[in-house]
Amino acid sequence: MSTARDGGLPVPHLSFEEFTAFGREALIRADVPVVVTLPDSVQGLGREGVAERLGNMRVTLFTEPSDKKNSERWTTREIELREFFEDERYLNDPGTWNRIVSNIRNSPRDVNAILGFDAAKLFDYQRSLNAANLWISHKGVFTQSHFDELENFNIALEGRKRFVLAPPGSFEYYPRSIRRGFGDKSQAFDFDDVDARRFPKLVAKLAQRRELVLEPGQMLYLPLGWWHQAESLEDMNINMNFWLRDPKIFRRPYVLGVALYTAIYRKLKGVYNYQPAEAAR
Repeated sequence: MSTARDGGLPVPHLSFEEFTAFGREALIRADVPVVVTLPDSVQGLGREGVAERLGNMRVTLFTEPSDKKNSERWTTREIELREFFEDERYLNDPGTWNRIVSNIRNSPRDVNAILGFDAAKLFDYQRSLNAANLWISHKGVFTQSHFDELENFNIALEGRKRFVLAPPGSFEYYPRSIRRGFGDKSQAFDFDDVDARRFPKLVAKLAQRRELVLEPGQMLYLPLGWWHQAESLEDMNINMNFWLRDPKIFRRPYVLGVALYTAIYRKLKGVYNYQPAEAAR
């Protein structure tokens, strides 16, 4: 095991062999972000392979203003994945960020083909509430600061993403309106641009941040409850991530409470909630 300092505190790095030897549960118990390097023998699919295999699949298009401080929720609609790859409007849409997501948990053959290895053995992602998400985005697309209520294993297949990570906490992060379903998001939308006078407790918390660029062939383990943001750096960025439920959430009451309320809020308001897509043909 080695460590690399891309920014902030060091991020441990593991080989794939070390990861499989330690096991998924060992990382979850350690509760710190880790980058795992996949072996050269693992040959996943890039844009062409994904388009050929899943081009006809219905996926969810997220659209929002290209503003890191946008306070409104994204909008969603369904399109065919092929359309996202072929229509230049999604790449050159002034003032707008577009990204694709689809939870393909129910299509394990597609998951394995996209990654180049048997992911079910490592992540047990078909259990209830777990997810296997395909994410596709263009350069500049930014995910505002937030936390996940699930353990997150994110694999870069094509393109690079910059992550800023910060340890668990609640009111030190000045959460947005819980009532409106934003309790998992900070009022400081961008951790690279924090007003110290307005958010003094957050400035102190960010002294413990980690920063890294996730490269193709690498996997980031991000523990539940850790705050983070991400920015796509290349013209085409393709990632698979696995969200896994874990009892650790009961040790973080704020995360559990926000997760339960947000799930109910999304269901009542019809907000996209990452339900599994229909199994592929």
